[in-house]
Amino acid sequence: MQTPSPLSLSFAVRVVIGLLLSALSGLAFMLAFPPYEIWPLVFFGWVPMLFAQYRLMPPKLSGLAPALAIGVWLQGYLGPVFKPVGTFMVWLPLIVSGITFLTDGGLRSFHQKTGYRYFLLAGLASWAGGEMIRLFIPIAGSWAFIAYPLFRQTWMLAPVSIFGIIGLGVLILWVNNALALGLLRWADRRWQFDAEGVSVPARPARTALISAGAVCALWLVLSAVLGAARPTATARVTAAAIQPEISPVMTANADQAEQLKVLHEQMIAQTRQAAAQGAQFIVWPEGSFLWDPQVEDRLNLRALAAETNAHLATGYLVIEEQGFRNEATVINPQGEFLGVFGKDHPVVFGGETSLTRGTYPVYDTPLGKLGTIICYDADYTDTTRKLARQGAQIIAVPSNDWSTIAATHYAHVVFRAVENNVAMVKADGGYDSAIIAPNGEILALAVKPQGGGATLVAEVPLGDGRGTLTTLLGDWVGWLGLAGMIFFTFFSGWLEKRHAAAQA
Repeated sequence: MQTPSPLSLSFAVRVVIGLLLSALSGLAFMLAFPPYEIWPLVFFGWVPMLFAQYRLMPPKLSGLAPALAIGVWLQGYLGPVFKPVGTFMVWLPLIVSGITFLTDGGLRSFHQKTGYRYFLLAGLASWAGGEMIRLFIPIAGSWAFIAYPLFRQTWMLAPVSIFGIIGLGVLILWVNNALALGLLRWADRRWQFDAEGVSVPARPARTALISAGAVCALWLVLSAVLGAARPTATARVTAAAIQPEISPVMTANADQAEQLKVLHEQMIAQTRQAAAQGAQFIVWPEGSFLWDPQVEDRLNLRALAAETNAHLATGYLVIEEQGFRNEATVINPQGEFLGVFGKDHPVVFGGETSLTRGTYPVYDTPLGKLGTIICYDADYTDTTRKLARQGAQIIAVPSNDWSTIAATHYAHVVFRAVENNVAMVKADGGYDSAIIAPNGEILALAVKPQGGGATLVAEVPLGDGRGTLTTLLGDWVGWLGLAGMIFFTFFSGWLEKRHAAAQA
């Protein structure tokens, strides 16, 4: 075997190259996400950063590599998203980057002391656990979950119904970490990077690469089997999403009464157009008006539902002294209000509240079992799941996005559909609307970052109302990851001593 040669690079050169590789990883992840959608990058984009972290960067500065990569990625992806919102959210990428620098600084030493035996497992647990934690944070949710770049790849999404979105993220990081470990092993046989000369043994590198290939193959086979097993004769409903030219709630808040009146007239006309195309379930945006339609039917929505012979779902906002009632209701063709859903996850960083949150009605109708969520609820996995557990087959998603998330937000709804085997109809107040089948296929889409109206109509298969394993067990892969993260955090010293004793 050839003796590795000492790496003849100065301290400064190693730092510069390491930071460049880390920035390259951040850029690769950014380009994998919408709006760029170069999705294959997500399977190997993290490798340059991992090589920099574990070989090129000096040990005491190794935490800079993931901190920079995450900073570049999140600033490129989330920076434009939250720039119009302002507040502390614009600092989120920097905050996450700083936390990463503090938490990842000791990983290189740990893996060297344990012979890289836990490189793969610890990395997957950390990532899955981190995504799980974010689902508990009101300002985070599932934004930037690593699986989102694959939202158009329906051929590989079916296992999400078993493993959830975090499970697909684990698969992606499995491939990245395995490739990185194989690269480290290859490099260690040629150069000596550190004075200690600790290299990656053949066994963990080989195991990581073989397991990654096997897991990918099994995932794709399972996806094909689950896709083939889907019923081909499920009930179908013609659904419509009504997207006005501009947001009704923003127009109302700006006291533009005449323009709001015109918007409402246009939305009513769009509803009639959709019904003329056969629409049976028609969805209006979040905050379509600022009053409770069950108390004041100013737009004659009951008559509109009867005229169009459709179930009409709409969002509305009622401002009270204690805060906001951000709600959605469904009106049947007989003009009856079926119930009220209160937004489950208000946008707290935007100052929003939701006084009536906490109830999850599902309506049994001739079309099937209908439910509603509202906008930011789609960024969390729990709300759709609670409706699916009650048998929901199609869910309305009234939303009120802003321009910089038009090319990204509907991707979240795709995963909520697949996780629970439910159809989803997202109607936005001017930017991005979509009709999505239970398998994640986007049947109709309107994305207008500059704003604009659209009337989407599509025949969509309903879910079977039984939900999925993800519906039943929730984010179980995330919980396992969180348990693993806690274990490696508190027992890393014990693992190091155990490995040292085994080598003695």
